[in-house]
Amino acid sequence: MRRDDVAEQEPGTGLDAAFFTRWLTACAAAVEREAAHLTDLDAAIGDADHGSNLQRGFRAVADTLAKDEPATPGAVLTLAGRQLISTVGGASGPLYGTLLRRTGKALGDAPAVGRAALAEALGQGVAAVAQLGGAKAGDKTMLDALEPAVAGLGQSYADAARAAADAAEATTPLQARKGRASYLGERSIGHQDPGATSAALLIGVLAETAEAGQ
Repeated sequence: MRRDDVAEQEPGTGLDAAFFTRWLTACAAAVEREAAHLTDLDAAIGDADHGSNLQRGFRAVADTLAKDEPATPGAVLTLAGRQLISTVGGASGPLYGTLLRRTGKALGDAPAVGRAALAEALGQGVAAVAQLGGAKAGDKTMLDALEPAVAGLGQSYADAARAAADAAEATTPLQARKGRASYLGERSIGHQDPGATSAALLIGVLAETAEAGQ
């Protein structure tokens, strides 16, 4: 049995609220480290604020969770999503906020969840992002990393992280069809999408957090 299948097989070993708080706190630290890189990517095809926007938003998320940790995974994600929407300007706040809020809503009031339940809930969150942004896979957006991540999460955390990272890199030769980058037309080709890159970063941290908890 793979280690990240344990939560699916053993009662009482699922992912609880503390796990999701650790994940999001680790995401804040990862965004701090990668903020300049994300902004550099965005400078080529966007508004050069993706890293700084996410940095501000995830700092607020970490601060909020440090003061008042909700009791369930769904409540943690819902609170974090609301915080991102209220703190982050541009498109990334509403999109990432919607991702977390809808995922949290799908998890409901369960005190702990397994990987399969998280994959299903995250899939609903990704669908909500697609609806909000009017984008689909191949449009050179965060969805290019998130959709493969959901599929990979059905197998393992490591598969989700690997799929997201590979998909983010694969946005480089694509022409942007949505968002600020789409205004550049063919000039958007040859640049890795910052949204897909930040999405892959968060999924990678999810896998690291899960691995650390095994």
